[in-house]
Amino acid sequence: MSNKNPQINITFEEETTHLLNTLAEQEHKTLSAFVKELIIDALDRREDMILSGIAESRDTQNAKRVSHEDAWK
Repeated sequence: MSNKNPQINITFEEETTHLLNTLAEQEHKTLSAFVKELIIDALDRREDMILSGIAESRDTQNAKRVSHEDAWK
C-alpha cells in the first residue's frame, strides 16, 4: 500500500526537539503537524523573498507601465 503523501524523516538535536514539542503542545497540535506548518510557512516566506527580488530588479525608472485595466483584459 503506497502513501500518496511522501514522508520525510528529519533528525534534530535534543534541545531543538524539546523546543518543538513544547511549542506544539502550547498550540494544541501534534509535533508532526506543527513542524509541517513551520516548514510550509518558511517556504512561503522564501518564495515571497524571491518574488520580491524579481519585482525590485524589474522596478526601474524606465520600466514599461501598464494600466490596471489593460493588465486584466
